[in-house]
Amino acid sequence: MTDKLSPAQRSRNMRRIRSKDTSIELKLRKALWKEGIRYRKNYSRLPGHPDMAITKYKVAVFCDGSFFHGRNYNSMKKPQTNAEFWEKKIKRNMERDREVNSQLAEAGWTVLRFWDTDINRSLNDCVEKVKCTIAKMKNTV
Repeated sequence: MTDKLSPAQRSRNMRRIRSKDTSIELKLRKALWKEGIRYRKNYSRLPGHPDMAITKYKVAVFCDGSFFHGRNYNSMKKPQTNAEFWEKKIKRNMERDREVNSQLAEAGWTVLRFWDTDINRSLNDCVEKVKCTIAKMKNTV
């Protein structure tokens, strides 16, 4: 199956995909802020620039898109157009995520990664997970 969009249309679509302030990130940030949880956005002092860094408790939060970060990679529907590029890109993103998790853990940070579908379907569960992680960190400090 080939791409239904022209190369110009596909290029326009891809240019509009954001790396910061995505809809899922905004949704989770607003919910955490409402709960009184304060954080740094896209914290550049840490590897991977977490979407949110709760510095007081050393909790790094990432909001990952299922496609770009390879959720269920082996069973996901792969792009037919430019397949080699996308396979390489998604696998590298998955590898980078593992590297960033290791670097943050070595530095004493707790890493939380939420999938876009989890944030959209069960935002309250994601917020509760962050709150529970903070509670655990409070007890260890």
